[in-house]
Amino acid sequence: MSRRLVQGGTVVSATGRSRSDVLVDGETIAAVLAPGQADALGIRPAAGGDPTGAGAGGSGDVAVIDATGKYVVPGGVDVHTHMELPFGGTFASDTFETGTTAAAWGGVTTIVDFAVQRTGENVMDGLAAWHAKAAGNCAIDYGFHQIIGGVDDESLKAMTYLVDHEGITSFKLFMAYPGVFYADDGQILRAMQNAGESGAVIMMHAENGIAIDVLVAQALARGETDPKYHAFTRPAEMESEATNRAVQLARVAGNVPLYIVHLSASEALAEVAEARHRGQNVFAETCPQYLYLSIEDQLAQPGFEGAKWVCSTPLRSKHEHHHRDLWKGLRTNELAVVSTDHCPFCMKDQKELGLGNFSAIPNGIGSVEHRMELLYQGVVNHEMTLERWVETCCTTPARLFGLAGKGVIAPGADADILVWDPDGHTSIGYDKKHHMNMDHSAWEGFEVDGKVDTVISRGTVVIEHDTYVGSKGHGKFVKRGLSEYLH
Repeated sequence: MSRRLVQGGTVVSATGRSRSDVLVDGETIAAVLAPGQADALGIRPAAGGDPTGAGAGGSGDVAVIDATGKYVVPGGVDVHTHMELPFGGTFASDTFETGTTAAAWGGVTTIVDFAVQRTGENVMDGLAAWHAKAAGNCAIDYGFHQIIGGVDDESLKAMTYLVDHEGITSFKLFMAYPGVFYADDGQILRAMQNAGESGAVIMMHAENGIAIDVLVAQALARGETDPKYHAFTRPAEMESEATNRAVQLARVAGNVPLYIVHLSASEALAEVAEARHRGQNVFAETCPQYLYLSIEDQLAQPGFEGAKWVCSTPLRSKHEHHHRDLWKGLRTNELAVVSTDHCPFCMKDQKELGLGNFSAIPNGIGSVEHRMELLYQGVVNHEMTLERWVETCCTTPARLFGLAGKGVIAPGADADILVWDPDGHTSIGYDKKHHMNMDHSAWEGFEVDGKVDTVISRGTVVIEHDTYVGSKGHGKFVKRGLSEYLH
């Protein structure tokens, strides 16, 4: 198996940074070496400078990747994506092939997607369907969470089986979308109790869906049909109330690990912070859209243009304090993870299903390609440190969701590596950097003071010299263990 030496860079971890070289042997990291140590150990470049290592003239030869002046960080871990998700009469426009390829372009080397069980369906059938979608199609490694849209005796037994036998150790419940995914408080409590017995994590879409449906119907009756009303009918109070309810139910169930997905509102963050301060196993993620985008600048654009940014939870007002508070939450670990909730839809024939009725617009934004870039800009803007960038985008998501060998640069870990050029520049836009299967970019015009240089997935280079050199089917399904990040 080929060996590589990522040489001359600054290795950044969640706890610090150092000038180091990283030796890769096959699919794993063999050593992290001090500068000059490779020479002292007789590790030498491949014969003829062969960049692949295939022409190595002896067992000690390695392919060298020059990382001088660059950061060497773990490959990104995005634990919230929705490839090919059925929603609102259509499907998310990224397949596992296109979506994981776009992720690789953005320095991501592992995703965790969601297998789906809707109300009235069988859990195991849903999981089998997602395995069929992904198997042999992914450019990078992948795992699954399981959505439980119908909590009953059968699905509870399936939850235990998935933890024990299938490497699926987290389950997503919904307080929204009645008739599709919605679980009432009693069902949520039963699922949490089950998770407490097996050691699983409960993920929660925390919005009061019953009340939201009333607000939506009232808005449509008043003729309020534009995309901006999607946010006005899902106010922050609906998110914070549901977050508090989820926290209290998890407490009653015995301090069961609870992970709030796509947190967007300051009020919901306050509920998470209070729970964490009293010692509960409560964690939360936010997404780039809630750190940068707003009702005024995106969702309320004239005509139907705002449909590009319809997602749930919704974008919030820039005139309130959500952006500021979420960045602070990332600095203080009240927010543990940044994911994307990547769920892309094209405007044509997909978002357009909601013309004249905002509630029929498929919910989702495409971001899997840009999370590492956008959060690095937060480093440039002094919102977070380099180490915290790595921690929230790589290390903590891997630890929290039992992805052994992911999210770190250390001997024995998977050789998932991003070489990041801080002196490069990235212009995001449909005709600029854009590889997701969409007819627009939700991040049109965003500029990033840094650039993906090289991406390595389990020892294989998949991005180099602004070129995708990976392959469909390289990505493997990862069976996950229990969370390593609990109080």
